[in-house]
Amino acid sequence: MTTQNDCVAFICVQNAGRSQMAAAFAKRKVDEEDLPIEIISGGTNPADSVHEVVVEAMAELGFDLSENKPRMTEPGELEKCNYVLTMGCSATGVCPATWEGTDREWDLDDPAEAELEKVREIRDEIEDRVSSLLEEISEK
Repeated sequence: MTTQNDCVAFICVQNAGRSQMAAAFAKRKVDEEDLPIEIISGGTNPADSVHEVVVEAMAELGFDLSENKPRMTEPGELEKCNYVLTMGCSATGVCPATWEGTDREWDLDDPAEAELEKVREIRDEIEDRVSSLLEEISEK
């Protein structure tokens, strides 16, 4: 069972696509199942806005990312996270040197310049991975 200090961070360079989708799926599941898990999403070099094609693909599933703003992830906020997931965009090494959690690289395609159909595939893969991750955490 999860503990009060469980935290999951989804990190990407721009925080404008994959990490935004992952955080949205995770937050919904955390809320629906009342899981004691904090969700963080951020980037190492944030874009000005979430990619339009990502906003469109997520809207199809009832998520409104149109007002989300990509943000910088600070190393200090990752210290409290049990899991840091990078999305396949050279954001590895973002974890502080003293951090003792679990980091995973999901190696997902970048939706930035992709057609909507490809973004849907990326979105669906992210949803499956987030669901599996949260189930794994919940069973601890």
